[in-house]
Amino acid sequence: MKKQRRKQKILAIFNIIIVFTIFLFYNVSFRTNESFALSKYGSSGSEVTQIQTKLKRWGYYNGNIDGIYGSKTVAAVRSFQSKNGLTVDGIAGPKTLQAMGIYTSSSSGGTASNNDLNLLAHLIYAEARGEPYTGQVAVGAVVLNRVKSSSFPNSVAGVIYQRGAFDVVSDGQINYSPNSTAINAARDALNGWDPTYGCIYYFNPNTATSKWIWSRPYVITIGSHRFCR
Repeated sequence: MKKQRRKQKILAIFNIIIVFTIFLFYNVSFRTNESFALSKYGSSGSEVTQIQTKLKRWGYYNGNIDGIYGSKTVAAVRSFQSKNGLTVDGIAGPKTLQAMGIYTSSSSGGTASNNDLNLLAHLIYAEARGEPYTGQVAVGAVVLNRVKSSSFPNSVAGVIYQRGAFDVVSDGQINYSPNSTAINAARDALNGWDPTYGCIYYFNPNTATSKWIWSRPYVITIGSHRFCR
């Protein structure tokens, strides 16, 4: 009888331990996932305002900039994610925020400058691989010149992901891994080398179909690209 009661006690304690372990694992796991889900449906605050402002400027969002993450914001984020090769979940997590040029302590694994270097290298590789090294730096310089211009978004990510700005974003080439040449070219551009002398446009005269781009003031040709103001 005593042995049976002891077995029952041990079994009850064992069951309690199992239930507690499951509860603890679920709670920690849930909180960890929450920490990565930065802004999502129901969120509010300055980060949401930044998201709405950028998406509205780029043509993804047509609602009010009210800092409230509602259904229109979710739809705009999903559209942005789909267009830029990101996981389409409507949640502004670390990768989505980085692509938008929004940096927070939880969204950026490094500094904003490191993120800029990485993203700029991706664009240079997608747009100018095969071009001479100076031409690759020049493509990066055009992006940075646009960041400085009041006519364009004020961040590297904003310029690159501006709707219709670069075909390589639309066709997914922006997601190709850059080689060391593109990375070095991005670094040189960020360090101030501008072979274009302040240009904010470039195009390949052999493939350009826009009549408007030919109207831009010409400055210099580097490789197969004409650079203009």
